[in-house]
Parts: sequence; structure tokens; C-alpha cells
Amino acid sequence: MIPALYANLKRPPRTVVEWLADAVRAAAIVIVIVSLFTLPFTDFAVLSMSLPAVMLSRMIGLRSGLDLVTCVTVFVAAGSNVIDLYRAWTGWDLVVHAVCTGVLAAIALVLLDDARVVAPSGRRRTSVVVATMAGLALSAVWEMVEWFGYRFITDAIFVTYDDTIGDMIAGGAGALAIGIVASRFRLTRADRAAL
Repeated sequence: MIPALYANLKRPPRTVVEWLADAVRAAAIVIVIVSLFTLPFTDFAVLSMSLPAVMLSRMIGLRSGLDLVTCVTVFVAAGSNVIDLYRAWTGWDLVVHAVCTGVLAAIALVLLDDARVVAPSGRRRTSVVVATMAGLALSAVWEMVEWFGYRFITDAIFVTYDDTIGDMIAGGAGALAIGIVASRFRLTRADRAAL
């Protein structure tokens, strides 16, 4: 598995979209490093949580368009927290939860398929069910992280019951949407190194 992840990571970009995804990935890495020295530690921590997703989308060989959307989405999600867009723009939180959970559910779907935990490519409805379950699970974990941060780190984190449930519904909807997409289209590049 590790050799395949490395092979996908070191594969040179071949299309404009692949170059754009790598540019976003590089910008994310630079911004996180700079934020370590220029922003409060909590903002650095929030931004750095986006790095596993932006790297993993390349390492598992997501299709170039989905890779780009993943990189942009997770970094916008983290950055929106740092510059306080979730409080400034009504509804932005739900949009980001839907899209971000959708792309993370796509990553989970590919990883689960590669690990032979499930075989989404076998039946159309399997992708829909597994992606939705993965998205709801990821949403629940994220809401626990938010609660933990509010309870033990800073009360500046906005946590209410309605917000939590709304975020989980939006995340589940985004994951359901990616499950439908995955039931009809391949999520990974045809030439990726198989895990």
C-alpha cells in the first residue's frame, strides 16, 4: 500500500487541472508553515488539519477534477474558520459542511474499496450507502472535535445543538451526493498505482 501511495504522489502532473491541484496543495503547505509563525496556535492548528486531505487526495489517485475540488474545499473550509466567515456569512457553514464532507466521503470510499472493506464498484447502491455512512460518521467526529475545542480550548468556537444537527445533515447530504456520483463514475484516475 505504501509504495502505491508514494507512486501516486510522485507521478508528475500531466494536465492543467493536475497542475492547478498541485499549486493549491503547495500553497496550502506554504500557508500552514507561515501561519505557524504569524497566527495564533489555534488558527495554525485549524489550517494544518487540512493538509492530510490535500495530500491524501493525490496519494490515492483521485481524478484530477475531484483532486482539485478536494484541495480547494478543505483549505477553504479551514481558512473560513480562521477569517471568521462562518459567523459573517449566514448559511456558509452548511454549504462548506456539505461540500467538504462530500469530498472526504469520496476519499473514504476509495480507501475502503482499496482496503477491500467494501466493494463500491460492484453495485451502484453500495457506493451510495457507504459514502453516506462515511459522511455521517465523519460529520459526527467533526462535531465532537468542535465540542472538545469549545469545552477545553476556547469558548470562541460556536457550538449549539441546532448548529451541530444542521452541520451533520448538510454533511450527510454532501456524502449522499458523492455516493450517487461514485455509483455512476469512477472516482480515481485510470492510470493510478493500485493500493
